[in-house]
Amino acid sequence: MSDKSHKQFLCSNCEWHKLSLLSDFCERNVQDSDRHRISNHYKRNQSLFAEGSYPRGVFCLNHGKVKVFTRGDEGKEQIIHIAKAGEIIGFRAMFSGGEYKVSATALEDCTICFIGKEEFLSIIDTNPAIRNDIIRELSKELGERAIFITNIAQKTVRERLAFALTILGDVYGEDQINLTREDMANFIGIATETLIRLLKDFKEEGLIDIHNRKLEIISKEKLLVIAGK
Repeated sequence: MSDKSHKQFLCSNCEWHKLSLLSDFCERNVQDSDRHRISNHYKRNQSLFAEGSYPRGVFCLNHGKVKVFTRGDEGKEQIIHIAKAGEIIGFRAMFSGGEYKVSATALEDCTICFIGKEEFLSIIDTNPAIRNDIIRELSKELGERAIFITNIAQKTVRERLAFALTILGDVYGEDQINLTREDMANFIGIATETLIRLLKDFKEEGLIDIHNRKLEIISKEKLLVIAGK
């Protein structure tokens, strides 16, 4: 699964577990939650799971970023979500009973907790509050995904980049956006060459600053105006 197991990492030491969908279970059953899961380190570009495989459990992201994506007929990636600390990845396939419809890969070095399929489903079955939280999360995600697809489909390339940068700014918080140009282009759904040209334009307009590969948002307000938000 990963290069190194890190079993001594505990839910009680996790600063993000209160934001997780499993926060209610962790708060009331700390020892039980520690017994049911194992923590692992993932290197950048290391796969968590691949499209077409069958789920063996769920992944709770403690540190780092993970891209969730699909591949087109020609193998080109379309990134549909970038997960950050506190998010659970891979639980949707557990409910469908089928194979993964997406793949997940670490964008940077990550620490990720894994809970096996039987243990996770047992937690869901015996904790109605968690089950309800997951249903709400799925509904929320569906609505956000519809908004994202609509914005990407109906906006110009310049507007799409501005819109995507505001989303990435929220994902990275106070940190600079740290994505390869290819990954950023795959997130927006444009050619890498087009992205590079537009980023140069945005920098010249004082909207962003570029530090090697990393991006710093200078004016989120102006980006929102460009995006039509």
